[in-house]
Amino acid sequence: MLRNKTGLLLAGLAAFGYYKYSKMTPEQKNSLIEKGKDLLNKNFGGLENMFGKKVTPGNQNGSNPL
Repeated sequence: MLRNKTGLLLAGLAAFGYYKYSKMTPEQKNSLIEKGKDLLNKNFGGLENMFGKKVTPGNQNGSNPL
């Protein structure tokens, strides 16, 4: 019974968040996006170094193809 109420509660919160986001002005949306980026950079900045490396399609293992 608790699982059913938890799912309904999460769905209600998601709908409320979507409603509030849709009523925001473009400036407020940009501010929210910047706050989210700052939060991720402060708390998970090391992940960018780990996963942010670009790999060229022909040179995946780092060796010279020629």
